[in-house]
Amino acid sequence: MILSSNFDETVSSFDKTFHTNESFDLIKRELIVKNGRAVLYYIDGFVKGSDLQKMLIFLVDLDNFGDGQKGAAERFRAEHLPDVEVSVTQNEEEIIRSVQSGCCVMVSDGFNGDAIIIDLRSYPARDVSDNENDRVMRGARDGFVETLIFNTALIRRRIRDTSLIMKYVSVGERSKTDVVIAYIEGVADKNYVEKIIHELESLKTDALPLGHQSLEECLCRHGWWNPLPKVRLTARPDAPAAHILEGGVAVLCDTSPEAMLLPTSFFDFMQETNDYYFPPVTGSYLRIMRLVVFISTIFITPVWYLILRYEDLIPGCLRFLIPENRGAIPVIIQLFLTEFALDALKLASLTTPSAMSNSLSIIGGLLIGDYAVQAGWLIPEVIFYMAFTSIANFVQSNYELGYTFKFYRLFLLLLSALFGIWGFAGGVIAIIIMPALTHTVGGAPYLYPIIPWNGKALSRLLLRRKKQSKGS
Repeated sequence: MILSSNFDETVSSFDKTFHTNESFDLIKRELIVKNGRAVLYYIDGFVKGSDLQKMLIFLVDLDNFGDGQKGAAERFRAEHLPDVEVSVTQNEEEIIRSVQSGCCVMVSDGFNGDAIIIDLRSYPARDVSDNENDRVMRGARDGFVETLIFNTALIRRRIRDTSLIMKYVSVGERSKTDVVIAYIEGVADKNYVEKIIHELESLKTDALPLGHQSLEECLCRHGWWNPLPKVRLTARPDAPAAHILEGGVAVLCDTSPEAMLLPTSFFDFMQETNDYYFPPVTGSYLRIMRLVVFISTIFITPVWYLILRYEDLIPGCLRFLIPENRGAIPVIIQLFLTEFALDALKLASLTTPSAMSNSLSIIGGLLIGDYAVQAGWLIPEVIFYMAFTSIANFVQSNYELGYTFKFYRLFLLLLSALFGIWGFAGGVIAIIIMPALTHTVGGAPYLYPIIPWNGKALSRLLLRRKKQSKGS
């Protein structure tokens, strides 16, 4: 919609649109000079007060705000507004979106139906410090924050290439959330990039109140029953920089201190930043150990339960796995009770003040476990195996994948209790089939490079190799 050339009609329309009489933080600043009138619209808290004050002092010393002829706003911008980011437009929707994003908009009776958008934004932001959940022993200590422009700058700092594209998309009919797709032109798959951009531009949603989580749920509309995470998230700028250089795509969402890495697969979750800050042999060892330990969390308690159920078939060298006293409660119920108790302790620690959370989780777990054994509710072996699975979940940082493996473990336990060894075998087959049929955002196979098979890509994911120079 184009602005009216009548100044009073334009001001009246903006007053109704912005609700200047009802919203205390949306400021309407009127200026009157010798031969002209102007009105500034901006949101208090988003505009740099010192820069705005300097601009107002300069504007009130002028004789007019344009001569009313065609192109008057463009000439006024060039002659009287030395700010870095200033643009002229007649598009009313662009003006409204700019004000809601934090820009300052100036309309005048001498602009002949044009408006000037002045970017004086200063978003509230915290320091780009190390993220609590993405720490490393060595390497950079900066991390993403809730301000989008800071996050794109952290990636630009690491990739000084003119082919690095930061594609902007506005998502949400009401929130108009800023979303950026970052990729290197000529390196990333062009068809995949166009598909992601098309999906983002065609999203029909009111808002993204939860940032990347809301965006992920909009992109993954099908298969809600599948708990496997479809995107990899990271709060470190070096991870998306490396992902982009390898031909991937990073999606950043305003108000979210994490980046979405696309496409992704199960093996990408088994990589950590620490792997790359150690020599190749050490990094490969950590990566393979992480994969083996994490996968073992699915099978350790179901296999142990099957050993108890079929103890007559167990060879003598493994008899030490069978406890002498199995407690007053069936072992299968003990295992399920312990699974739920561990989640209850996690929830309690999340809502506990930080000064007490560590002591609550540790002391609470020790006391409850000790009393449960003394009272006969649990046996020590159950505590041991469940403690291992709980700790082993932290070898990788993705909470969604950790809970997915927990559901798989409970599923195997239930089938083993109901149908014995055949239930366990069927459960294993179902667990293999589910990720094999799963696709991530954009349609990438979840088990790539196993399905479809790519030996070289699999070796790169499992083994950390030394970075080769271009001439070698």
